[in-house]
Amino acid sequence: MNKNVILFNLVEAKEELDRTITELQTDPEYGEPEFSVAIMHLFHHINTAWNARDSSPEEWKNCSDEDFNRWGRYPTDLEEMAVE
Repeated sequence: MNKNVILFNLVEAKEELDRTITELQTDPEYGEPEFSVAIMHLFHHINTAWNARDSSPEEWKNCSDEDFNRWGRYPTDLEEMAVE
């Protein structure tokens, strides 16, 4: 497990979440377009924390566009939370 990759992405996600919360609380003009971009950014980092967790330092350093896109997708190896 590559803790550096995980931590980098979780810190980025936390910063985006904190920024989004602050904007929602303080900016009366904050709307859906801004929220959409913020959520995409947040999900990208959370997804990457999971999907790239086993990447080597070399893979992470040399991240291709394909890696970036693959790592940023919603994980396929996690169950979705659901009420049954």
